[in-house]
Amino acid sequence: MMNRVVLVGRLTRDPELRYTPNGVAVANFTVACNRPFSGQDGNREADFINCVVWRRPAENLANYMKKGSLIGVDGRIQTRSYDNQEGRRVFVTEVVADNIQFLESRGSSQDRGSAGFQTNQNQPPQDYNNDRRNDDDIFEKNGEPIDLSDDDLPF
Repeated sequence: MMNRVVLVGRLTRDPELRYTPNGVAVANFTVACNRPFSGQDGNREADFINCVVWRRPAENLANYMKKGSLIGVDGRIQTRSYDNQEGRRVFVTEVVADNIQFLESRGSSQDRGSAGFQTNQNQPPQDYNNDRRNDDDIFEKNGEPIDLSDDDLPF
């Protein structure tokens, strides 16, 4: 059996970070993903997909991303149900994120019209599975050739 989801989209609101009674971080968020076609009126439609992420990635998401931020989500679909205050059964389908990638630097969702990508030294690591950080600004020459020696190559 396979249950895998990969999403790329923008946060529709700031992530909602909470903690369980045992102190485990959990963040709920919604990702807007454009459909690959336009509707009859010529406008692009989007799907708004509810997601949840746990532990350290939940804290990182809430601390560094906000409404409008572009993210990638890798996870699985999960369904659950509960009884609401009126006693009615409510069914919920959501993506449980195993991995979240920040696909733009902090603050660049406001600067989408600017040319070029700017790194931020206070930005968290892009890959939370590795928890590593590369402080080198690989875009500092703005598209100009970069001098590399044979010692810089991994092969």
